[in-house]
Amino acid sequence: MAAVFQPRRALVEIPAPQPKIAARMRRSYLEILSARLAPSSLPRGRNTTSNTKRVQSLDLSIDGVWSGRIQEQCEKMDDHHTPLSKQQLVQLIRSLILVEQSQEPRILASDLKYLQDDLQLKKANVYRSIPYSRFGSNRDAHCYRKAYPHLVAFKVSCQEWGQVLLRNKEWDAVLEHTLMAWRYTSELPQWDTASHNALREQCYSILASHSLTALQHYCPEPNRGQELLRRLKMAQFHSRSIVPCIQELQRIMGCADDSMDTK
Repeated sequence: MAAVFQPRRALVEIPAPQPKIAARMRRSYLEILSARLAPSSLPRGRNTTSNTKRVQSLDLSIDGVWSGRIQEQCEKMDDHHTPLSKQQLVQLIRSLILVEQSQEPRILASDLKYLQDDLQLKKANVYRSIPYSRFGSNRDAHCYRKAYPHLVAFKVSCQEWGQVLLRNKEWDAVLEHTLMAWRYTSELPQWDTASHNALREQCYSILASHSLTALQHYCPEPNRGQELLRRLKMAQFHSRSIVPCIQELQRIMGCADDSMDTK
């Protein structure tokens, strides 16, 4: 009797092969930052006019920030997957700070609470970036390389916000921002290698330059001048860069005392 052949049924049905996912899924720096700058839908209400002006200023800032060299730099970084040089890193962080500033209304520059929160956040980012080690030092060259981008962001924030206050001619706010940023700068990590502390000294020099410029245009009231002089003298324990500001304020206060005596 001949055996009857029956076709064997497949227990599991094999699905058809799926197309491969494109290897390049990462967005470019330009695409990410352009998405951050994209104006959102405007809320309804009384603030519609102010929001419209804000969106227009954002549109202008997009043309200003991404025209020319920055856009070319982003395209180069996407085309060539090479590590960033220090100059490229500083340019990238500076552009990110400018984007952050352009997203906020200019009136926030006068709000020192906002600037304090910004410095606090950037100082916290520095400490978060330092790897923890139970056996070695966490202030060595390896940890410094990890924290370097955030140190640069802290320095650029001190410089850019101080320049915004100077352009607005808010001289007293410049002095307050300097003393506030001076304290946060003193709280940055102290690295084992002396040359790695150069960014800290650069922050001190930038802040002292801002204060000296403000004092050349500002004559505080006697009580306010005494308070600033006391705080500036305390700041010189962290760095001697503030000494020219102390001398300038003493000269202003001396001139003010002489004018009051003549009256």
